[in-house]
Amino acid sequence: MKRLLTGFLSMAMMISMLAACGNTTQTTTQKPDGGETTQAGQTTTEGKPEPSGYVTTYGEKQFDNVTVTVELFDRSNAPEGSTILENRWTKHAQDAMAKVGINLEFVAVPRSDEITKMQTMMASGTAPDLTLTYTYSYAEDYFLDGGIWDLTEFIDGEDQAKNLKAYLGEDVMNIGRGHDALYGIVARRATTANSNLFVRNDWVEKLNMELPSTPDELYEYVKATVQENPDGLTNVIGAYFWGLESTSTGTGYRNNMTMAFSEIADDPKALDIADHNDFYMDPGYREYVRYMNKFYNEGLMNKEFYASTTDLFTQQMVNSQLSFYESNVNYNVDPLRNSPETTLRANTPGAEFISIPALKNVKDGEIYSTAYSPGGLIIMVPKTASADKVEAAMTYLDWIATPEGGFVFYHGFEGEHYELDEFGAPIVKDSAYNAKDKDWIRHDMFLV
Repeated sequence: MKRLLTGFLSMAMMISMLAACGNTTQTTTQKPDGGETTQAGQTTTEGKPEPSGYVTTYGEKQFDNVTVTVELFDRSNAPEGSTILENRWTKHAQDAMAKVGINLEFVAVPRSDEITKMQTMMASGTAPDLTLTYTYSYAEDYFLDGGIWDLTEFIDGEDQAKNLKAYLGEDVMNIGRGHDALYGIVARRATTANSNLFVRNDWVEKLNMELPSTPDELYEYVKATVQENPDGLTNVIGAYFWGLESTSTGTGYRNNMTMAFSEIADDPKALDIADHNDFYMDPGYREYVRYMNKFYNEGLMNKEFYASTTDLFTQQMVNSQLSFYESNVNYNVDPLRNSPETTLRANTPGAEFISIPALKNVKDGEIYSTAYSPGGLIIMVPKTASADKVEAAMTYLDWIATPEGGFVFYHGFEGEHYELDEFGAPIVKDSAYNAKDKDWIRHDMFLV
């Protein structure tokens, strides 16, 4: 069983890291930026780091009652009978650490205010031993100011953090390197996909249409759902174009829809140069704006898109007012977003949004999609932590990268939350039960 679970550990990761968490996007034709590859610390003549004496592979050292504090994002979504700090999953981690002499204490930080809270705690010397942020530059700045540890001597030894390094891989580990140091542990994304395109599959079938594969086909489909709705609805808005309502990203925001019009999609260098400035540097983006303008003029999208909010978008989705939208990967079933597909199906039995491949580019007929870099959040250790706390903290991260750690956080326990199919893949038993029991916290417990 352990062999099977180990094989699937790499599939599990925090989806909250997928969704909207601030790293520059790239197309799937690009190679991820591995960051600087300078190996920090002293090395032997063979090029391997000099042994430091710190033991950070879980189970290889018994600690002497060392207490480690860990930041835990609070999304105010704990089910009745649980709190963000007291639940079966925090206890699962605390029990595992107790076996090796580590006392684990969690510190709740509001996800919506994590930057301000982090800055306050770092300035006051009260930050947890494992402090989190999605903004890499903060970690780099804190390191240059002498506020956080260089983790090289705790991680880079051949026998150190073996599970963690095997799971993350060198490319992700290197993202946290710079200035001849390892100033942070960067989490690995389960998928680098930036977004999905979603259509109402039940309406596609009732209209006897094929799933859209080009911008023109998408337009015809949306037009039919609004003007000739197969369920007889007269309040269908039609399309929701991702990011259009945002003053910070609405202009020049690159996503899978923009790539269907891009004239530089086949040129990775040009895409890198144009990033965040597509409106000015990619003539195809202007065609995308004209495309959306056609939807607007023909009443196939929200006329007041500029005033839209995430809550309003979700409300329109679950009330069968949208026939197409683009959003974060697996948005419709994401437990962090309360699995809106479940509400849609409760409101309209038989309704079903499905994700479709990115649309064919109007210039060359190829399919291009945007992607995140391979790294998610970055974990740093403030200098207020002693060396033995750093050693214990890295041991905790190493445990998370094992089947007994991260795999359990993400998938739960066999027989209760999932069963294994003939290929050894975990198959959910009861998604509603899992959503209430574990899915609300699984992303935030699975730090790496």
